[in-house]
Order: sequence, then C-alpha cells, then structure tokens
Amino acid sequence: MTDPVSPTNKEPDPAALYRLLDAHEIRYQRYDHRAVFTCDEADGVVPEDLGAVHSKNLFLRDKRGRRHWLLVTACEKPVDLKAVARLFDADTLSLGSPDRLWTHLRVTPGSVTILALMHDAAHAVELVIDAAVWSGASLRCHPLVNTATLVLGRDQLQRFLDVTGHVPRVIDIPARGGA
Repeated sequence: MTDPVSPTNKEPDPAALYRLLDAHEIRYQRYDHRAVFTCDEADGVVPEDLGAVHSKNLFLRDKRGRRHWLLVTACEKPVDLKAVARLFDADTLSLGSPDRLWTHLRVTPGSVTILALMHDAAHAVELVIDAAVWSGASLRCHPLVNTATLVLGRDQLQRFLDVTGHVPRVIDIPARGGA
C-alpha cells in the first residue's frame, strides 16, 4: 500500500483543486450548499435549470483489488455492475473501500468526483464515462467535497483531463433492469 493514511485523519483539499483549475484557466460555475451524500439530496440543493448532466461517480475495484475504475454516469441511471464487469474484463466489481478511495483519489465517500483524478498521478484508476454523459454540453460534479457543486462545460472537462493525463473510455454503460 502506498499510503496508510485513513480518511478519518485527513481532509480533502478543494483549495488545491481550485488552484489547479485557475492555473490552467479551466472555467466553472460554483454552487455552495449543505453536505449531500446522494443524487436525490443534491437535486434538492442545486438549481435544476443548469442544463448540466448530474453525474453519479462510482469508484470500483475488481475482486483482487488490482484494478480500479472511476465510472461516471448520470444519476438517474441504475448501473448493472455484472454487465459492466464483463465490459471491463473483470471477474467481479465492487465499490472500493473508503481507505482505497482515499489512497487513490484523496476523497471520502459521498464526495467521489471526476475532479479527484488530479490525485491519480500514477494513473492507477481508469476513467470510464457513460456515452450519454459525455455527449452532454456540461457536467455537474463535486470539487472534492460534497458541500459544493461545480458545473464544467465538456470542453473545460476535457482540458482538466488533458492536464491530469487521463483519457476517458467512453462507452454505453448497461443499466440494471434495462432502464
């Protein structure tokens, strides 16, 4: 394990994210709000008329814990993890533990975000984005903490990914129950 730091004694640093975004002139809109832990809670505190895809982010690992993915899809899509595992050529998929999440992305549960890839310098986490999300004009995401939401245009999100060196794998994510 690269870093035994536990989420219980470390806090994410959104100021570092804002410095990175500003240094690379990546534009965003910011909405501060109370802490939210689910998509439904976020819907109640962020304006609905933003025209941005409300993202759901799943930090996943394979059965052996050797491979990790950040799966970004729309909040309203129930993900079929068994079907996704087949797409990833993984035995089974499960959510990564809070410690594993902290080690790789330096965020805590409830704050998982595509923007946490700024901490994945080793590129140990593969980014997978649902094609429906990628086709949207903009995306809603947390700035490493769940007390704010940022809206980034897709071009600005691409600039962020270029800065971090992450290339998204854009695919149609299978929905549970065919939804």
